[in-house]
Amino acid sequence: MTDAADSINHFPIFSTAVEVERHPAGAVIFSEGDSGTVLYVIRSGQVALQIGGTTVETLGPDGMFGEMALVDSSTRSATAVAESECELVPVDLSRFRRLVQDTPFFAERVMRVMAERLRRQTA
Repeated sequence: MTDAADSINHFPIFSTAVEVERHPAGAVIFSEGDSGTVLYVIRSGQVALQIGGTTVETLGPDGMFGEMALVDSSTRSATAVAESECELVPVDLSRFRRLVQDTPFFAERVMRVMAERLRRQTA
């Protein structure tokens, strides 16, 4: 289990976003197998990513999750649960594409997060 503090998974460019979803502690944000049309950036609170009921990563403010299903149009590979009350910034495909075009480092950071998660899961 890791957290955003020791990871490259830190996206502060969303700190002023207006569109926010609020989830109470214990809420399931999405489940393994769900279709995914957005990725999320945590504005406040903590989210646990679980595979098969086991927490594999815990993320805090500015952490990103849900990117794989958005990028490859597949189903969710993990379950995301709010560990505390949290505010999430949803990023749909249209916004994602604008960010990639307007902020080149964003695409590189997303790819690094995906690679880091894959390496941890296969280690």
